[in-house]
Order: sequence, then C-alpha cells, then structure tokens
Amino acid sequence: MQTPVIVILAAGLGTRMKSRKAKVLHEAGGLPLIEHVVRTALRLAPPERVFVVVGCQAQAVEAAVRNHRVGFILQAEQKGTGHALMAGRERLEPLEGPLVVLYGDCPLLSPETLRALIARQQASGAAAAVLTTVLEDPTGYGRVLRDEQGLVRAIVEQKAAGPEQLAVREINSGIYCFRSDLLWRHIGEIRPDNPAREYYLTDLVEIFRRAGYPVEPFLLPDPTEVLGVNTRADLAAVDVLCRRRKARELMLEGVTIRLPETVSIDAEVRIGPDTVIEPFAQILGRAVIGEECRIGTGAILRDVTLGDRVEVRPYSLLEQARLEDGARVGPFARLRPGSWLKAGAQVGNFVELKNARLGAGSKANHLAYLGDADIGDQVNIGAGTITCNYDGEHKHPTRIGNGVFVGSNATLVAPVELAEGCYVGAGSVITETVPAEALALGRARQVVKEGWVRKRRAAKEPPSGDKG
Repeated sequence: MQTPVIVILAAGLGTRMKSRKAKVLHEAGGLPLIEHVVRTALRLAPPERVFVVVGCQAQAVEAAVRNHRVGFILQAEQKGTGHALMAGRERLEPLEGPLVVLYGDCPLLSPETLRALIARQQASGAAAAVLTTVLEDPTGYGRVLRDEQGLVRAIVEQKAAGPEQLAVREINSGIYCFRSDLLWRHIGEIRPDNPAREYYLTDLVEIFRRAGYPVEPFLLPDPTEVLGVNTRADLAAVDVLCRRRKARELMLEGVTIRLPETVSIDAEVRIGPDTVIEPFAQILGRAVIGEECRIGTGAILRDVTLGDRVEVRPYSLLEQARLEDGARVGPFARLRPGSWLKAGAQVGNFVELKNARLGAGSKANHLAYLGDADIGDQVNIGAGTITCNYDGEHKHPTRIGNGVFVGSNATLVAPVELAEGCYVGAGSVITETVPAEALALGRARQVVKEGWVRKRRAAKEPPSGDKG
C-alpha cells in the first residue's frame, strides 16, 4: 500500500454545539476530538504527510495537536469541503500517493478501516473510494446511489433527494480516498451551484464519471465508526463509545472492571493486569496504574502514578499524586498535586495531603491535613493533626524525621522540624524544633475546679420565696 497523504478537515466552528469553543476542541474519552483523529491518521502516515485544515480558532486547534508535528492548512473562509482542499493545493499537490480526507469531529474511525478503504481504491484503480454505511434512520445524510455494476453513480443530499432516493439507507460518510493525480486534475471543475454557494467534494462523483473514471463504494458494517459530532447529545454518545472501547481494551489486557458501563476511563490511561476497578470509579488524564491494584467505588484519579498492589479505597480523590508499591489510601481521602506516598504508606479516611511526602510504612489514618510536608519512614500521624503551612502570604515546610510519633490533634506551625524518633504529645501546638528522641508538649496545664458546676447552678437559682 502506498503511504497516503491525509487531510483532516477541522476549520468549522460547529454552531449546533452552542459553544464559544470550536467543535473539534470538545473532548470525548478524555481527549479533544481532533486529537483522536490525528492519532488515527498517524497510524497510517508520518507527520509530514498529515495535514489539519484550520479556520475558526485556528491557533487553539493547532495548539491542541502541535506536539504531533503535523502540518496545518489555513482555510480563512469556510466555503465547503472542496474549498478546504483547494486552500491547501499548493502544499498537497506535489505529494504523491493516495489522498485521504477525514473529519476532525469523527473520533471513532479505526486505522484498520482506513487501511481497507485505501486498499480498495488502490486495487480498483478508481478515481476515488467513498466510505459508506447503512443507517436505520439516514435522515440528514447524503444518499449513495449505485449503478448496475455497484459503483457509486451519485451522492444526493437530503434536501435534493426525491421519495425513491430518500428510501435509500446507504449514506455517504464524507470520508474519501482519492487518486491524487485525478483529484487535482478535476477539483477545479467543482462549482458552487447550491443554495449555500459552497464547493462540495460530493460533486466529484459526477465529475469523475463524466471523465470516464469510476468511484468505488466501501461499505462499512459498523456505522458507529463514522459517527460525527454536531451537538452536545452527539458528543455524549461518542464519549460513551470511546470509554466503552477503552474499558474493553483494558479488560482484554487482564484488568477486572466491575460494572464497566459505570466506570469512566480516559484514553491515555494505562493499567496493569490483575488490577480491579470497582463501579463508578473515574480514572482520568494520563494516569498510570500498576499491577494487582484495587480502585474503590466512586474513587476519582487524575494524572496519578500508582505502583503495584496499591489500594485506593472508595470515594477518594487523587490528583497528580504518586503512590509506590503497597500504599493504601482512603476511604474519603484527598491527595492533591505533589503528594507522594512511599512503599507501604497509609492515608486513611478524611485525610488531605498537598505537596507532601509520606515515607515508607508511615501512617496518617484519620482526619489530618498535611501540606508542604516531608515526612520520613515509619512515622505515625495522629488523628486531627494539621500542618499550619500558610501564614497568609507564604507557604512554609514541615519536616518530620524517621520514626516520629505525632499524637492526636497536634498542630505543627511551619516552618518547623521534628527530628528523628521524637514524640509529640496529643493536643500540642508545636512552634519550635523538637530534638531527636525528645518528647514535646505544647499545651496549657489542665486545671480542675471541684464543685464548680454546683456553685454555678446555685448562683443561677432565684432566692427562696421569690415567686418570680
């Protein structure tokens, strides 16, 4: 198969999305629509042979996929699909090989389907191969009309179709593979003879046939591959399919997903075998999860890195955190960006970490806040402990050495250091360095006043005989 040139049409705003953001920048499966299409294109051709046609919000669209090093063609005025290719003629025409036209809002198309489309065009020698499919309800789509040999005779748009043509359920996806020499020879014959005054690639079917060149249909059995996004409802439907595909891919690789229809996993996520994902979990962004982990019900993980045998218990929220082998989090825990749990560390219910390292085997099991903290190995953080890291203007660090025991409800006022092996008494407010193996107490002495309640009650009673 000759290496194709791939042109992705992504210049429109997408007014039916009712959005200020260009349609192709909306996300499905955790990636912008245009990102999905570019990745598919790069499975068939190198970056120097992949071009994105931009127009509305061109800079934002380019920024979304610039890291792939593909080319960009500016279609300053959007005058139809044919006009999009005309806008890039100077760059595209010198490139040999078949030319494939894709759409930036069709993220589900597989590389295998495109390879088969290109192979059909190459094997037949046709001027073009058109990707078609059959829909139960083809309303709104152009109908593909075939001749006696089964070739494409015409593509008739919905508005121009008669009753007999409207009964046809084979539709034009708008995805083509052209013989490039014939494309450039005849593209100038397209005329804007339509109410929108635009240049449509569908007109090339008739133009090619007049010139004596056949147009091959390529019938796609699964119509979901060519689902495009025009509305928010379409976007939701495509998002579901993206996530369903991702879940199936992971399950085939050895990941157990309980009730996969309830779980949301982004396209970039990587998960090792024998990991279990419980219902209603969300694993988002570029998360990497090791082997034999367990992600609890309702947990949300974004851009995290988990080692092997890590347990994230239900309803925990983790973002840009790193958990080494055997770490355990939750339930109802929050790990904010910069959190790092070393091997075997434990964070329990209603504990929050922010830019904090919890050393190997250390524990903070209840109701704690640890921010801007460097905590050593085998440390116990008692329930209710907080690091007071913010003075109203600046953040300050707390450093806790190996083997430290911090009692419940301790308040550590940063900057402060607890040296190795020291103890902090429950309820203490610590403002100064605690030396190694010392005991720090920072609370007022308890005072007990015997009989205080009885005296208070007597003072409030009215004098004897007072009728009030």
